[in-house]
Amino acid sequence: MNKVAAVTGGAQGIGKAVSLAFAKAGYEVSIADTDKEAGLEVVREIREAGGKSLFMCVNVAKEDEISKWMNVTTSELGRLDVLVNNAGISRNGSMLELPVAYFDEVIGVNLRGAFVCSRHAAAIMKRQRSGVIINMASTRALMSEADTEAYSASKGGLLALTHAMAVSLGGYGIRVNAISPGWIETRDWQKASKREKPVHSERDRLQHPVGRVGTPHDIAAACLYLAGDQAGFVTGQNLVIDGGMTVKMIYEE
Repeated sequence: MNKVAAVTGGAQGIGKAVSLAFAKAGYEVSIADTDKEAGLEVVREIREAGGKSLFMCVNVAKEDEISKWMNVTTSELGRLDVLVNNAGISRNGSMLELPVAYFDEVIGVNLRGAFVCSRHAAAIMKRQRSGVIINMASTRALMSEADTEAYSASKGGLLALTHAMAVSLGGYGIRVNAISPGWIETRDWQKASKREKPVHSERDRLQHPVGRVGTPHDIAAACLYLAGDQAGFVTGQNLVIDGGMTVKMIYEE
């Protein structure tokens, strides 16, 4: 029986690359996203390549939609081996003026949504006595620009949730890790109607010790590693993938 990966926010950007990478690696892929057009595009691409995939419109801030998605996934695909909590939104603005409702919305999707998805997935994985959960955090959990309180708080909370769940679920054979992407260019990973060709300056590239801006492939490769047997001794960790940007001191001229 093939392994099954479930990806929230799996229709565009990093999530699309993750969905396609798992499909290419032989996984059957269940995609949850709020954009139907984008989701069906990815499913079609997977199926045309000979893979198996399904898509559901899901708002991860709503537990009833998560529950239905998980039930359909196991009903159609038979099991659940990997959950990637990738869905995320941002509502940036001055903390002195940002409506509290916007803050709550970001926490509801980015943090609470990941917890609820994980709880439903873990119930399935517990019965299997194995599974992997990967939380998509951000380098914004570790460092900030102004006016990013809601997003930064949600991603910081996601790191804490990661190590807490790793301890709580380890006895059931479930590993939980996080990835913190830095600057990842996603404009060319949107649905066809919104896709753009990215252009980066020399300064953009030189902010990164590796000499380039990141791509969704960089994150997808890390997800495959964390989901695989080679990472069998890795849990509760946060893998920062940012081309070295957060360790480089940058002085404004």
